[in-house]
Amino acid sequence: MPLSRGLRFLSVLCGVAAVLLPSLAANAGDAATALPAGSYKIDKFHSTLIFRANHLGFSYYSASFADFDAALELDPADPANASLSVDINVASLHLTATPPDGFRDMLLGPDWLNAGDHPKITYRSTSIELTGAETAVVTGDLSFRGETRPVELDVRFNGGYPGLAVYDPQARIGFSATGTLRRSDFGMSYGLPPEGSNLGVGDDVEFVIETEFSGPPLKEAEAQ
Repeated sequence: MPLSRGLRFLSVLCGVAAVLLPSLAANAGDAATALPAGSYKIDKFHSTLIFRANHLGFSYYSASFADFDAALELDPADPANASLSVDINVASLHLTATPPDGFRDMLLGPDWLNAGDHPKITYRSTSIELTGAETAVVTGDLSFRGETRPVELDVRFNGGYPGLAVYDPQARIGFSATGTLRRSDFGMSYGLPPEGSNLGVGDDVEFVIETEFSGPPLKEAEAQ
């Protein structure tokens, strides 16, 4: 595209956004109270799962999983009785920088993630405790490397709407969540620092989740 046409297109796009986005934001805020009950599926394009562990006491080594799925059964009038299920493809491990030869294979090997014997990590919620108007603690069973242990998620509800006709005709909700697990509880003890030392990889693994879910369609869309 020639530069002049590209600039004209960008100008038009910015103008449309300036008119449309404030209206959408206002409607979304009003509509958050009208979220429908039902099944919500993860929007993978707007979701990330990052984890990190202390490395030698100098930094927190961070990585992520690129392929994971989640489903949420939710009644906004009774959020404490919601249920969440998550499945993570271990082989989708993503490293933020180009690793040395063999490093990723080592992390996927038996001493660490053991993707060959246990290709999936799963999480199934068992209870939800509301801690505020927009916060909750979700407790669930995490299955990893052949072990199952309870793990808590500190969750914040970031908002939602029942859908926007034409633009996004399904309900949409968003959450941020954090949590911590001890990798030794799941049989991953390789590389733990000796007691009183930082020379290794820490036992505590922190994780950060940012996610959006799409839910039931607008009633107007269903009627068409």
